[in-house]
Amino acid sequence: MLDVCLLGTAGMMPLPHRHLTALMTRYNGSNLLIDCGEGTQVAIKEKGWSVHSIDTICFTHYHADHISGLPGLLLSMGNADRTEPLLMIGPKGLKRVVDALRVIAPELPFHIEYHELSEDVETVRSKGYKITAFKVKHNVICYGYTLEIERAGKFSVDNANKHEIPKMCWNRLQKGETVELDGKVYTPEMVMGPPRRGIKVTYCTDSRPVDIIAEQAKDADLFICEGMYAEKEKLAKARQYKHMTFYEAARLADKAQPGEMWLTHFSPSLVRADSYMDEVRSIYAHSYLGKDGKSVELEFIEEE
Repeated sequence: MLDVCLLGTAGMMPLPHRHLTALMTRYNGSNLLIDCGEGTQVAIKEKGWSVHSIDTICFTHYHADHISGLPGLLLSMGNADRTEPLLMIGPKGLKRVVDALRVIAPELPFHIEYHELSEDVETVRSKGYKITAFKVKHNVICYGYTLEIERAGKFSVDNANKHEIPKMCWNRLQKGETVELDGKVYTPEMVMGPPRRGIKVTYCTDSRPVDIIAEQAKDADLFICEGMYAEKEKLAKARQYKHMTFYEAARLADKAQPGEMWLTHFSPSLVRADSYMDEVRSIYAHSYLGKDGKSVELEFIEEE
């Protein structure tokens, strides 16, 4: 099971009812954060979750509304006696940007590991997550992220017996290990079926609509996409500042066919957002407004 919470949905500046951009997921005792706008740790506490178990932080880009909450978050993590390493993933310049922010949080009881992205599409594995970063189209270098929890195939007792594999090897083979015993080599392929459907979440903010977004969100359980503007007359502004409208996001979702699409990263000027959703759903029926604290528990789907 993967817990997903949209901590903040505001773009540019926080509002009384909208924290700045952040997404948090929980899986198997490990927490992952995408972006860390001002107020992120407050949003985490309001949700009732903990900053202590955050093992990975991914940054889409380095505009202040996506990273300005980091120093305070790091201090809170340090004050919670965290000692395990923290992995940070982001575009080139990540260490330089974080070091500058850490002028006000210089001493931490844990090590920070940096992975600076350089390719258009890049995959990193961390704590059970397969994290795919993909470059999108903003006015600075910016990435979206696909998070996947992969799932191995089923163990076949019949195959294990057919290959005369001792039972003492079964557990290790099921975990993906190759086992050598009494001069014989046993591999997981001998006993494991094809991989089963896992869990997939794609997250994108601050971009014009580009094909890679729909490609990454293809058949995702959840696609979270920026919808900076809802008013039709603001399309020119979206193009100028490299953002998206509700309807452009919905067209991407229609191509990708995710289980659900949540809109996020709203302009401070956006009011009565619900009033635009009928037209959005006419483009992609499973479209919903994101709200601060909106969350879902995603389960593995058993296929026939």
